[in-house]
Amino acid sequence: MKTLALDYGSARTGVAVSDPTGTIARPLLVVAAVGTPKGFARLLEVIGAEEPERIVVGLPLTLRGEHGAQADETAEFVERLRGAVAMPVETYDERFTSVLAGGDDARAAAHLLSTYLEWQSTRS
Repeated sequence: MKTLALDYGSARTGVAVSDPTGTIARPLLVVAAVGTPKGFARLLEVIGAEEPERIVVGLPLTLRGEHGAQADETAEFVERLRGAVAMPVETYDERFTSVLAGGDDARAAAHLLSTYLEWQSTRS
């Protein structure tokens, strides 16, 4: 199942996509300011072009696994996205993806997607 992952941020949102089998994740691009009408429209263009069957958005929990301000902002973004796309939109714990990617938002999204796909494969 082709999956698209988002490492949401108000300034920059990293985008990664899997292959059609949902096995391999690759960084795609970064979309600026998805909280603005122009940025959100650009994100929807990317989603339309990639035609994923599912979208995964990284949920930045605190180190204790709790919701903080950033997780609340992300949850609001997820609800907006769910209202704009036809495919399922899920969240996935992304606590360490940005650190592991060294600040590269698209690579952070790819790391998030890789861990999500691995987790999904163990559930089947």
